[in-house]
Amino acid sequence: MRREGQIDGRSVVTIGTFDGAHRGHRSLVERCVAAADRIEGETGARPEVAALVFDPHPMTYVRPEMAPPRLTTFEHRRELLRSFGADRVVRLEPTGSLMSRSPSGFVDWLTEELAPVWIVEGPDFRFGKGRAGDVAALSQLGAALGDGRGFGVEVAPELRVALNDHHVARASSSLVRWLVTHGRMADAALVLGRAYELDGVVTRGDRRGRTIGYPTANVETDGLLPADGVYAGWVDGRDASGVQRRMPAAISVGRKPTFTETARVCEAHVLDAARDDVRLAGFEEYGWAIRVSFVGWLRDQVKFEGIEGLLGQMERDCARARGMLGVAMAGSSG
Repeated sequence: MRREGQIDGRSVVTIGTFDGAHRGHRSLVERCVAAADRIEGETGARPEVAALVFDPHPMTYVRPEMAPPRLTTFEHRRELLRSFGADRVVRLEPTGSLMSRSPSGFVDWLTEELAPVWIVEGPDFRFGKGRAGDVAALSQLGAALGDGRGFGVEVAPELRVALNDHHVARASSSLVRWLVTHGRMADAALVLGRAYELDGVVTRGDRRGRTIGYPTANVETDGLLPADGVYAGWVDGRDASGVQRRMPAAISVGRKPTFTETARVCEAHVLDAARDDVRLAGFEEYGWAIRVSFVGWLRDQVKFEGIEGLLGQMERDCARARGMLGVAMAGSSG
């Protein structure tokens, strides 16, 4: 019986965590697609392009306290990897039985499950118990398989990205995390190939925003929050009628210093939401899935002495966000 996630026939495979699905990950998938095209031209049969995604991060099994914060849900990674060209995205849970396999045992499992004819990995790829296997070992193990089960290995070069400070760095999930936690959203977008996006669910907050004319969607998420501050960005969600909508927003991340609160929260104020409306028109009040895209930094979180000072700054924040996003002011014909 075919197991869930198992791929019929031969396949071109890339394996990793792919958290963030950044430009380096896109390069790996595109090389898989190119390899599948080449093999189809040589044999007349096209192998399927498969991305095997560890989720959660393998460190949650090895050393949970050292596991990095999540950039993307598995569902979001699957969506992005498919857009890069993967035919199939298979989730690999880092269980003890999988993580304890020797390099040769891992290759035996991989061959049985996916029948790879070609594997594409970066130069730092490691596999097997204790990360004992590397790309050289993978190539040797693939070449040693008999009965037509062997596979070739392509080592993709590192993808390097020039940031806005002219520093050139290797595209990596670690770099994206560092940039996001320092509020460098434009640089994060250069590495990701798109704006940083956070998936979550709209939940009930303190409901203070609606009382001062700035209703917000309170975002509950297990994804990595950016540095405390106010950002311009977009909100994506499906309204009560099932229509997918994208709306410009000013997004606040932090502890609300004016109100002396301690929990870090992410709140999005939709710029075209009516100020006298207690919720987004057409959306349920709570419980809907939201995706928040962070386009650019507006300012630090600041403690104001009174509500009037805060309101004045929020008005300026919204105006700057509209300008950054290219959104006309309410009532404008532009």
